[in-house]
Amino acid sequence: MITIGQKFPAFSKTAVVSLEKGKEFETLTSDYLVNDDNVWTVIFWWPKDFTFVCPTEIAEFNKNYGEFRDRETRLIGASTDSEFVHHAWRMNHDDLRDLKFPMLADTSKSLAEDLGILEPNEKIAYRATFIIDPTGIVRWVCVNDLNVGRNVKEVLRVLDGLQTDELCPCNWEKGQETLTA
Repeated sequence: MITIGQKFPAFSKTAVVSLEKGKEFETLTSDYLVNDDNVWTVIFWWPKDFTFVCPTEIAEFNKNYGEFRDRETRLIGASTDSEFVHHAWRMNHDDLRDLKFPMLADTSKSLAEDLGILEPNEKIAYRATFIIDPTGIVRWVCVNDLNVGRNVKEVLRVLDGLQTDELCPCNWEKGQETLTA
């Protein structure tokens, strides 16, 4: 599995970015992750569209979209389903219609494979979350088993800590003192 300190793999994938006719899809590439504007990226993966735990996570990331934006951080959701499945799911699920971030389609499973997050039997992605700094380097990875949803507040807490570029003690939260060595 790709880990902290490694460059996020190169990719070029189609993503659902809108439900507006003619503007549904865009191509996202790994170039999108690297920037001089100090913008971070959080990419989170779910196993399958049209399932039970996955929309709860996606909706929670969307609910906290402003929190990520306030931290100059882009959100990208991803699974190994196609862009057409993503689009259909968004159209037919009340909690997903108004997503503010792209849903990346890794139908070839090449990116999930490069990341090392494919479940070996079904070849679907684990619930993996990557925080990527503006240079394209992975700074945090968390992977949950298929049955357990992640905690979006913890993703934000870790992002806050990384963005301080200081030593953050156990249970540290934004606004609290950091450590001095």
